[in-house]
Amino acid sequence: MDPSLSIIQQVVIWALPVLLAVTLHEVAHGWTARALGDQTAAFLGRLSLNPLKHVDPIGTVLVPAALLLFHSPFLFGWAKPVPVAMQNLRNPHRDMAIVAAAGPASNLAMAVVWAVLLKFAVPYADTGSLGLGIASMAQAGVLINLVLFVFNLIPIPPLDGGRVVAGLLAPEAARKFGRLEPYGLVIVILLLVTGVLGILLSGPMTFLYNTLIHFIL
Repeated sequence: MDPSLSIIQQVVIWALPVLLAVTLHEVAHGWTARALGDQTAAFLGRLSLNPLKHVDPIGTVLVPAALLLFHSPFLFGWAKPVPVAMQNLRNPHRDMAIVAAAGPASNLAMAVVWAVLLKFAVPYADTGSLGLGIASMAQAGVLINLVLFVFNLIPIPPLDGGRVVAGLLAPEAARKFGRLEPYGLVIVILLLVTGVLGILLSGPMTFLYNTLIHFIL
């Protein structure tokens, strides 16, 4: 994030990428669950692409705004989780891992789309504020989606990575691993406030960003 920009300018640049990133992440869970037999999200209207259906006041608004305000080196957030009834899936143990993986996969796909937009916007970045604004927004789209991709693959339940790991384990081992879930968010918060989370994210983030930019730009 560019500290030379005002908070208003940063909000304008980041708002759309953040909303799209967290919305499509959750909708991807719901779409995948429906394809695998669970209609819960569809019945509750949570397959909509309307961000207002998915906005979480804390995760979608307050946390990203606070990170912008304090010039955090990275930005992340979340939306209201799409409900999935594991028992409705055709193969609950396997399919829950597939549903979980769909969220981060959608973020990786969006990072690629934003990178393509960045490729076309960069030549116009010096032609005026509109070109620069689109290029900055595209770069923000790449960054937020890569952060969510890496963050959600941390193998701690209830993060998606934890659910993927559970799906790869034998059922009994998965049940034991699942006992971590009540403490998962506490662990993540501790990693965040101690700075360990930033260290864990920075390496994979840098590699993915540089690789993506190299191949697309």
